[in-house]
Amino acid sequence: MVNSMTGFAARKGEVPPFAWAWELRSVNARGLDIRTRNPDWIPGLEQEIRAAISAAVGRGSVALTLRVQRDETSIPVTLNKTRLEGVLQILKTIEARALVDDLHLAPTTAAEILAIKGIEETTPDDIDTKPLAAALLADLRQLLAEFNDMRASEGAALKKLLLGQLSEIEGLIGKAASAAELRSESMARKLRENLARVLDNADMVEPDRVAQELALIAVKTDVREELDRLQAHVQAARDLLETTGPIGRKLDFLSQEFNREANTLCSKAQSTELTRIGLDLKALIEQMREQVQNVE
Repeated sequence: MVNSMTGFAARKGEVPPFAWAWELRSVNARGLDIRTRNPDWIPGLEQEIRAAISAAVGRGSVALTLRVQRDETSIPVTLNKTRLEGVLQILKTIEARALVDDLHLAPTTAAEILAIKGIEETTPDDIDTKPLAAALLADLRQLLAEFNDMRASEGAALKKLLLGQLSEIEGLIGKAASAAELRSESMARKLRENLARVLDNADMVEPDRVAQELALIAVKTDVREELDRLQAHVQAARDLLETTGPIGRKLDFLSQEFNREANTLCSKAQSTELTRIGLDLKALIEQMREQVQNVE
């Protein structure tokens, strides 16, 4: 199964008085890079999250965000009596001074007093975060399942595309083999003609030595090995696409080998048709390599 490194998933859940929202996304990367943003007041949660992602994802830059909110109405509210006494004393002092200076102040309401910072306190008390953490981790498993379903769906499309490109490459290899065979017949004829011309117009030239040099030229321009290796790479890539687990790096290496053989083919071509096929191969291999960058 082929997985794409690009994926996204989001979920929401709640265990009163808490509610949460997940967001998980990933993009291409050379290895596995995990970044998380989650509440730090839930002990051990980040380590569990990272372990779960590492078990579910083999490669990619993964970013996870978790937001947890608590129902404010469930938090006990108390008065800071010391703070309240201090504020009331200050208000009395202000009102007394206002009378001396013949100033008229509007009555202070209870709501205004409560609005003063430090008068009203919310006490979260000691929260047992274990049930919340257990619920979050259970929901995370579902989030990762949905995330991997999306990556698998994109991976299936990638696999189909890559198999199509491999078939096109195989077709070009066949055309290159035919062009190379025609070129070989033409080159053999020219080599025989050149050999005869050299022997007719040169003194003290050993025919065997000339034949060896011409044979060496023929070997250096032989492209059968490159075509055989290209065909072997096609089969190796198809085999990889049928395996499970991360295969992106291996496919990337294979695409580099494809390109190496195509370059050698072009350098040995000595034929307009074979050069054209080699350039088509290079263009197609580059397209394939771009898609391989998305494979986990």
